[in-house]
Amino acid sequence: MKDTLVMGEILEPYAKALMAVAQSNDLTDRFGEDVAFLLSLLNESEELRQFLSSPLTKPEAKKVVLERLAGEQVHPYLLNFLKILVDRGRILFLEGICKQYQALLRELKQTVLAEVISAVDLSEAQEESVRQKVLTLVGAQQVELEKSIDPDLIGGVIIKVGSQVIDASLRGQLRRIGLRLSSAT
Repeated sequence: MKDTLVMGEILEPYAKALMAVAQSNDLTDRFGEDVAFLLSLLNESEELRQFLSSPLTKPEAKKVVLERLAGEQVHPYLLNFLKILVDRGRILFLEGICKQYQALLRELKQTVLAEVISAVDLSEAQEESVRQKVLTLVGAQQVELEKSIDPDLIGGVIIKVGSQVIDASLRGQLRRIGLRLSSAT
C-alpha cells in the first residue's frame, strides 16, 4: 500500500512533469541519457544516496554536490529539476523518479524492458538473439535489456518481460527434470 502511495503521489507526478518538460523542448532522449547517468551515480555510491536522503544535510549543500557531480553531464533543465527536488524535500525519491521517467520513455517509444539474468556476460550476438526473441514474444518496437549475472544458473539465461518469465537456464532445466522424475515415481 505504501509503495503504491509513493508511486502515485510522488514518483509519477514528478516523472510526468520531467517528461512534459522533455517533450516540450524535444529533449526526451537527452533526458533519458541524463537519467541513466544519475542512476549510475546513485548505484555506484551509497554515500551519495545517504547524503541526499539525510534530513540533517542542508539543502544548499545538496545542491552544491549535485552541481559538482552532474552539472557538466546533465542538461541545465534537468539540473534545475534536481534543485526543485531538493527544495521540496523530494530528492530522496530521485532514484524512483528516474526509473519512472525511464518507464514513461519506454512507453513513449514503444520499448519493452527485458531483464536478462545469465551465468556469464552475454556476447553481442547473444544479446541480439535475446532481443529478437523478446520482440517476437511481445510485439514491441524496441527492446531494452537490463542485464545481471547469477553464476548459480550454471548456464543459459532467464528472461523476464513484465510478468512473463522464460527460464532457459541449466538450473531451471535440471529442476524441471527433477520434478518430472519425482512425479513419475
